[in-house]
Amino acid sequence: MQIGLEAIRLTHVRVPLHEPFVISSGAVADKDAVLVELMTAGGVGLGEASPMAGTFYSGHTPETTWAVLTERIVPLLGGANGMVLSGLAAAMAECGDPFACCGIETAVWDAVARTRGVSLSAMLGGTPGVRPDSGLAVGIYDDVETLLARIGQFVEQGGYRRVKIKVQPGWDVEPLRAVRRIWPDLVLTVDANAAYTADHIEHLCAWDEFSLAMIEQPFATKDLATHAELAKRCCTPICLDESATDAATVIDAIERGACGIVNIKLQRVGGFAAALAVHDAARDRGVGCWVGTMPELAVGGWAAAHFATLPNIRYPTDVEASDRWFVADVTTPTIRCEDGCLTIPDGPGLGVTLNADIVRQFAVRSCEVRLGATIVFDGPVGPAARCSA
Repeated sequence: MQIGLEAIRLTHVRVPLHEPFVISSGAVADKDAVLVELMTAGGVGLGEASPMAGTFYSGHTPETTWAVLTERIVPLLGGANGMVLSGLAAAMAECGDPFACCGIETAVWDAVARTRGVSLSAMLGGTPGVRPDSGLAVGIYDDVETLLARIGQFVEQGGYRRVKIKVQPGWDVEPLRAVRRIWPDLVLTVDANAAYTADHIEHLCAWDEFSLAMIEQPFATKDLATHAELAKRCCTPICLDESATDAATVIDAIERGACGIVNIKLQRVGGFAAALAVHDAARDRGVGCWVGTMPELAVGGWAAAHFATLPNIRYPTDVEASDRWFVADVTTPTIRCEDGCLTIPDGPGLGVTLNADIVRQFAVRSCEVRLGATIVFDGPVGPAARCSA
């Protein structure tokens, strides 16, 4: 399918959080994102490039991603002239910024789905009618009492199907015991964001007493050997997050016994095509996946929710209600969690529109460029194509 690219608008927004998002390596008080509007003959496709502010999570920041988009990727789009999307994705990947790639690729997929009149989840090969389970994620707090209060507040509001708490050395056993004391049957996971080392293996093995659904990314990104050693020695499943950068790495990790679960983040891997490759690699090896977030604003959140309808997404997603984190969100409708589930919007593509007033209110900068180019969409078009891939 050929699609004409008429123009692109990029808007850098900064939305305050209700509370800081704190992980083992740092904290943010605002959510920065670059919103992508891709104007085509068939309508406007939406995307989001959503790196965290600062460099504590990765070397990519809103500023570096903006520069990659405006100085490298937008010129690539303008010169596409009949290039297939997979070739364009490979060229974008050479820019070295998966967040920027994700924002553009999501907008292309959304535009194609809108042109075809189908839901993005259907085009990805998702299961019709699925309401993905949503999981609550809570950061690191100053004290256990605040942690417990936040969990109680949000579980009651949204009925979340899982709770994930961030951990680090010195903030792990005490909060876990406190949570289990109040919620003995809660589906509970922990996320270390690579805060531990091989010296902590015995300490982590002792967490089997808490009946965790998984331990997410305890060790450094490239340290698959220590992940494999922990997986041998504890009963709790090990999940890879930061290490799951692409399908080849995931295959290597699974074959080495480094994980039994994979967290797929669209932003981290660079978009739907790369995420589908990771999903299929894990599925073909009997390993279940789930969809993580940074978290993103609602454009990125809805993209992740559509992806969470795929059949090998076996665990609740990190996509939460918009008002869990953000003082306002950028789409109509915003994301809601009811009875622990997300309802995918009706309508083609993502099924949402940008809320122009909110975008304008929180805009930091924007630019619009005429393109006058064409690309050929060579991605999957639904379950049949996905199964034969």
